[in-house]
Amino acid sequence: MYSFLESFRSALISIRAHGFRSFLTTLGIIIGVTAVIAVVSLIQGFSHNITNQFKGLGSNGMVVYAYTPYRERLIGNIAKVTESDLQAIQARVRHVTDVTPTIGPLAGALQYRDQSTASLVIGATSSYPEVERAYPGVGRFFNFSDLQSRRRVIVIGQTVRDNLHLPRNPVGEFIQFGGEWFRVIGMFAKRGRFFGQDQDDLAVIPYSTARSLQGSADEPSISIRLTIDQLAHADEVKAQITRLLRTRHHLEPGQPDDFRVQTAQQLMNTVSGVLNTVTLVLGGIVGISLLVGGIGIMNIMLVSVTERTREIGICKSLGARRRDILMQFLIESVTLSLLGGVIGVVLGYAIGIGAAHILPNFGSATVPWWAVLVAFAFSAGIGIIFGIIPAAKAANMSPIDALRYE
Repeated sequence: MYSFLESFRSALISIRAHGFRSFLTTLGIIIGVTAVIAVVSLIQGFSHNITNQFKGLGSNGMVVYAYTPYRERLIGNIAKVTESDLQAIQARVRHVTDVTPTIGPLAGALQYRDQSTASLVIGATSSYPEVERAYPGVGRFFNFSDLQSRRRVIVIGQTVRDNLHLPRNPVGEFIQFGGEWFRVIGMFAKRGRFFGQDQDDLAVIPYSTARSLQGSADEPSISIRLTIDQLAHADEVKAQITRLLRTRHHLEPGQPDDFRVQTAQQLMNTVSGVLNTVTLVLGGIVGISLLVGGIGIMNIMLVSVTERTREIGICKSLGARRRDILMQFLIESVTLSLLGGVIGVVLGYAIGIGAAHILPNFGSATVPWWAVLVAFAFSAGIGIIFGIIPAAKAANMSPIDALRYE
């Protein structure tokens, strides 16, 4: 233990005595660790931000929508999910709590006086707030009576209010859409952005009203949004819907589905997997600079061994063992690497915080404990791997030859 502490003290003295050279030696390690920590902190912060947004949407939600492969679209075969599919799901699929059809986006711009905005306008039923977890912060959502009567009522997001320059409380105002006047009966509470998309730039009208505005004899394709009672039933519900719709759409065994059943949890897992892969790839790429830094350490340590040849000879003539010399130079190499790692972690985190404030939708920079641990472990490993050759060279010197060195 005393020998280790003495070697560590000697290493610090040597590093301080050659301060500028030590800085240049660790520069490669500093740059490498800084890059790794900065990249990881940004990606992890973005991942946490996305995960929190998914939690806000609810992990027990599902969306069923039509899907037409490209080849089928070329020959004019367009798949649909229809109202009869919705009724079948409501009647025959277990564990479904709330369900709403949605139609849209509807063509047209929202207008108020001399202002207009091309916001997303969809039609939905009164179950929409429970399914989407989007509740009015002002006013109310439309009810069964509004749906039955095909009333021209509308619930808007806060961005729509701002774009149209409506009063702070827009309830009771009339806005125009599709050549019709709609009375604002509610405004959603602020939801923020999701994957760069403004969730408040949205307006919802009754589903029956949306159908009447389309005025088409063809039955439109809809999306079906639903929630399940327990997340554990997600796979079962998805399998039930898949079997039911394949039967209803007369799909033969081996034919691909002409619809998609997507869960919020499935989408979240996909995004998390992609982000984790990106983190590993980018971390590996910038980690190459750590190897470059290690080569720099080895070169400088070889120079240091040459410069201190007479010192090594004196130490050996006074009784220093081979392992003592080996330990001294190895500890010096590892200390240089770890110092570079500490500086790199601090700089990387600072750069990550700065970049997170500049880049939109990245959330706050987050440095996971494993990234810091990996950075230090890699730094120490670089010090050992690239320090062992200079240390072994010093330890293997003959005392007589070392003392004769000029």
